[in-house]
Amino acid sequence: MSSQDQVLVSFLSHIALSFDGAVLGLSLAYVAVRTIQKFTLTSAALRKITHAPSVSVSDLRSLLEDNVSEDDGGSGDGRIVIVRGTVDAKSAVDGSWKALWPGVLISRESGDRGVVLQRTQTCIYSEWKGLFGWTSDLRAVFIKSRRHRESTSLRKVPFVLIDVGRQSNTEYVVVNMDGSTHPLPLTTVYHKLQPINPPYTLLQAFFGHEYMVGLLDEEKILPLGKDINAVGLCSLRNGIAEIKSCEDLPYFLSDLSKNQMVVDLSFKTRLLFWSGIVLGSMSVGIIGYAVMRNWNRWKQWKQRRQLQQQRQTITEVDSQLDDDDIENVPDGQLCVICLMRRRRSVFIPCGHLVCCQGCAISVESEVAPKCPVCRQEVRDSVRIFES
Repeated sequence: MSSQDQVLVSFLSHIALSFDGAVLGLSLAYVAVRTIQKFTLTSAALRKITHAPSVSVSDLRSLLEDNVSEDDGGSGDGRIVIVRGTVDAKSAVDGSWKALWPGVLISRESGDRGVVLQRTQTCIYSEWKGLFGWTSDLRAVFIKSRRHRESTSLRKVPFVLIDVGRQSNTEYVVVNMDGSTHPLPLTTVYHKLQPINPPYTLLQAFFGHEYMVGLLDEEKILPLGKDINAVGLCSLRNGIAEIKSCEDLPYFLSDLSKNQMVVDLSFKTRLLFWSGIVLGSMSVGIIGYAVMRNWNRWKQWKQRRQLQQQRQTITEVDSQLDDDDIENVPDGQLCVICLMRRRRSVFIPCGHLVCCQGCAISVESEVAPKCPVCRQEVRDSVRIFES
């Protein structure tokens, strides 16, 4: 671990343990709330996928027509279904346009044909700290690297799903990718790491320098003829079946079957549920401990403050005592506690006149004040004045 990481970890640990862990407890509570929210969303997605019908492309039209008749026109966005089909270009079902414009994407490196093409270039950097490694740490702390380490380009063409294993394209489903942010089941067709030998100077060897050592070039496509499952809102548009993504579902185009999706979401649901319970319990325990610890500290501070005020009051009372309260006091009228001053204060409710005013205040300041003679609980004291 570098010095920068050690400083960051130390700083975060001090923040997490401040207020006896209250910050850590609140952080865990926030994570627990987010986990419960994800659990709620995942549970809802699990219920939707469990109740969603899984049909082939040829059986989809009858299902949608039944849904339209039940809804008296079907003005909504459709219903959630799981469609199993094979990827094909939309131009393949558009008739004569296929000969004029193929409507597919071709990988520049491998020559594979597909409907979605993603090209990623990743710059791999290395940092030689040199003989004076602290210069690199300072540069990492105060100077943020603005180099773009990865660039991604995504190209798409309209495509459809046809029946698995069938050559006839009379029945198909148009895949609407507009607004979809779901991951795609892409296949890697090209992967190459090209090393780069940068020039290296003597000053860079002494003071350290971040330099690029390689360029990773990668291409992924959604190939023609791939069997996938489409999960989303399906409806009839101008007599043509169309499916689009649903934001409430974690899947859109996937290699998983319905049963595999249900198993995956069930595991995630249980994991999120117990994670939320554990994190919530930990946060409640830590926050409760922090509250009780700081409450006890506040009570101790309050007691010390009251004790200081009482001592100050006793000092003021001692300064105001008459000389007659100290000198020439018969033995029968001396305070039973200090044996120096005249008895001046009467305890309530027992009524015993056995203490001077200063000692009476000290008795009242105790946690459970009791009369030194009868041991009855003392609620107050009153000073007696002789006429």
